[in-house]
Amino acid sequence: MYTAFTELSPVMQAFLAGLFTWGVTALGAALVFLTKSFSRKALDVMLGFAAGVMIAASFWSLLAPALEMSEHLGRWSFVPAAVGFVLGALFLRLVDMVLPHLHLHNPIEHAEGLPSTWQRSTLLVTAITLHNIPEGLAVGVAFGAVAADLPSASLAGAMALALGIGIQNFPEGTAVSVPLRREGFSRMKAFLFGQASGMVEPIAAVIGAAAVLWAQPLLPYALAFAAGAMIFVVVEEVIPESQGSGYGDLATMGVIAGFTLMMTLDVALG
Repeated sequence: MYTAFTELSPVMQAFLAGLFTWGVTALGAALVFLTKSFSRKALDVMLGFAAGVMIAASFWSLLAPALEMSEHLGRWSFVPAAVGFVLGALFLRLVDMVLPHLHLHNPIEHAEGLPSTWQRSTLLVTAITLHNIPEGLAVGVAFGAVAADLPSASLAGAMALALGIGIQNFPEGTAVSVPLRREGFSRMKAFLFGQASGMVEPIAAVIGAAAVLWAQPLLPYALAFAAGAMIFVVVEEVIPESQGSGYGDLATMGVIAGFTLMMTLDVALG
């Protein structure tokens, strides 16, 4: 199976990796079939874990390769990474300002983005979908980098990134489906909403891989762009949500565990 995967085009590899990360989101959402309630303490720890994975992936899988690819610029080697990182954060900030969405556990009156008449469930799914855009882009860019035959990029590293993002998608699926079940949704409807938040990842992965193959000189910028977008999501949403219910210390340990796991995966497999 591994050999067959290596023979696929980078875009198809990215698409399959995106399907995997979406599938883990659906697996997390499927917990709604087992329980109607979920410990807020456990949820905060899982969100912290997800944040740790995203932070580690942003550096080890994205920023570090971007810096390495720019070493030929000498003292200016930081420029592509810095520019791409800032643009990624600004892009997510713009989307955050425009797209109607609602953070977990907030009343609908606190919905962000442009005013809308969307239901609470739709706003919640939209918020989690914002997480998954940069994650899908990161996976796609990583596989595109492998096709560019760059020494800092490897297929094992790209697969490790997809695995890490998939692992942290599990609590995100749970974080949508279980609260919706508590609000009176049927188990099936809560599951469908929960897994829907991951549907954007295969699409974003294909876009990321195709963009890199189309314009390889932009690869350092693209890697840093995905990193900036992910860090924006972590700081603006994931960590604050994990710290808001009195379990901040446990959530922080979740961050440490997630960071350590993703760092280990990237270094050991990359």
